Amino acid sequence: MKTHHYDTLGIGNAIVDILARCEDDFLLKRGLHKGSMQLIDEAQADALYADMGPTTMISGGSAANTIVGISSFGGTSAFIGKVKDDTHGKAFAHDIRAAGVTFTTEKAKEGRATAQCLIFITPDGERTMNTYLGSCQTLSTSDIDPALVEASFVTYLEGYLWDPPEAKLAFRRAADIAHAKGRKTALTLSDSFCVDRYRDEFLALIQTGFIDILFANMHELRSLYQTADLDTAVAALKQENILGVVTCSDKGALVIENQQVITAPAFPVAEVVDTTGAGDLFAAGFLFGHARGLGSLSSAKLGALAASEVISHVGARPQHSLHDLAQAQGLLP
Repeated sequence: MKTHHYDTLGIGNAIVDILARCEDDFLLKRGLHKGSMQLIDEAQADALYADMGPTTMISGGSAANTIVGISSFGGTSAFIGKVKDDTHGKAFAHDIRAAGVTFTTEKAKEGRATAQCLIFITPDGERTMNTYLGSCQTLSTSDIDPALVEASFVTYLEGYLWDPPEAKLAFRRAADIAHAKGRKTALTLSDSFCVDRYRDEFLALIQTGFIDILFANMHELRSLYQTADLDTAVAALKQENILGVVTCSDKGALVIENQQVITAPAFPVAEVVDTTGAGDLFAAGFLFGHARGLGSLSSAKLGALAASEVISHVGARPQHSLHDLAQAQGLLP
């Protein structure tokens, strides 16, 4: 019997993705390194935006992508993330609500603009990303709604947002509320560079019971345990007594549970168009299945299905109903 209102509450960076196609010469003239991601300031963001051709705008951010994926499976989901009360902030709020996600975080009235990721796509499909973090980095404990946390089976925390001190306090407050209510918490390591910066802190979160579920890709997990060998890293994670989910690209995924390792295959894809968001959508499928009481293998299969859908097109959000795709594959009734 379902005892929660939301399958998952995500807390993370609220970013508006702005995509435009361009030629390689465009990148060269502006000193942009093809295929890279760089952090930029607000003035650089404004200048690049002014130079962009026709754009596609969609609300983004790692945890937000996951939460939208859960909604696409037919799940109930909510998101906490900070935007400013500006054009891009209103666009973010509209998009995520239109996807069926509860989003009630109060917009900032002043200060930095809403975060933007300006993405230039060259004819070969390569993405060059320029990210202005803006207001999403100002998330604080006052933005954590206890009612949302208490009503959520899992509160999912984005590792990218572990940088700002106030956001760390917000994460800790959310975890305290969740555990006091008997709910679960999950953390995605987000990026190997995040792990390099906060390895000791992330390990402490795992080993002190701050989180119940850990999401990582194989590169992040190896970085966490400072080893080049995946088997060694998995063996270390087995000793942590938490539920671990490790994606391994086209080799599928591993679920570490109760000292056991479960292997889930990847779904075949006719053509890999854009791998952005693959890990985010895998987490969506797994968390949806987990919240609905499916076993770890079944949940991982849902994750693999969602990842296969998102890498088959440009953009980090599903373009087809993940619920319908799962039913067609016999993964949902």
